[in-house]
Amino acid sequence: MGKQQLDIRTALFLAAVCGQTYVQFLNTEGLFIMPRGYSLVGTFKGAAYDQLQEWFGFLMESERAAVLAYRGSGSASDWVSDFMADQVSYPPVKDAGLTHKGFTDIYMSTRDAVLSLVSKLPDNKPLFLTGHSMGGALATLASLDLAVNSSLSSPIVYTFGAPRVGDPRYVRTYNRKIDAHWRFQNEFDIVPHLPTLIYQPPKSTKTYYYMHVKGEVKRSFRMGSISGNHILPNYFADLAREEPAFAAAACTETPGWCPV
Repeated sequence: MGKQQLDIRTALFLAAVCGQTYVQFLNTEGLFIMPRGYSLVGTFKGAAYDQLQEWFGFLMESERAAVLAYRGSGSASDWVSDFMADQVSYPPVKDAGLTHKGFTDIYMSTRDAVLSLVSKLPDNKPLFLTGHSMGGALATLASLDLAVNSSLSSPIVYTFGAPRVGDPRYVRTYNRKIDAHWRFQNEFDIVPHLPTLIYQPPKSTKTYYYMHVKGEVKRSFRMGSISGNHILPNYFADLAREEPAFAAAACTETPGWCPV
């Protein structure tokens, strides 16, 4: 395939895909809008802290590519998982390092379904993974798993406002295995700064170390609040300023497609 280059239009498209993971979550039947030219391979659920099954994303494909999308936090149990920042050994890859327990537990609850869906794709089809916030963390965990344990060994990753996922060893393993990862990060968004580089759980003497994986794409926008600096529609709007005609055409073509 050759070396992948960052593409703002691809980022805009994938940010809109991320928006549909939240639409899926809010719909009891897991319904959401598909972009023109894509068909649904399948959807999947997972479980956060309280073990209740929730919609966590979907896999779709066109003639040219496939997209695996993960949802960010949308429930109280998701938020509890976000704060379970002690670390565990990354289960899918031996000796790959330590990862955030809350995110890892959720990812592992989706893993069998995701691997089953991905196995339906042709081996030579480019696979993009994407997610916003916690969804970006889940996409990062999934990417290394797929790179090592599936026939689609060169995933292309775009995340938005994602937190840190693992320790230095995990990051080194990830950066060596994943060629293309673009991590969009608003400098005024607090979530990408979590967990802290050095994390000590409450009422514990243990210390955990966190790093970001490679590929930071620095963005800069202030929206007047912590949530405003983080929410997906504002990442989309920021990117749309670079490609206004493309963004307008995409949003007009399929009403409800763009995150607003």
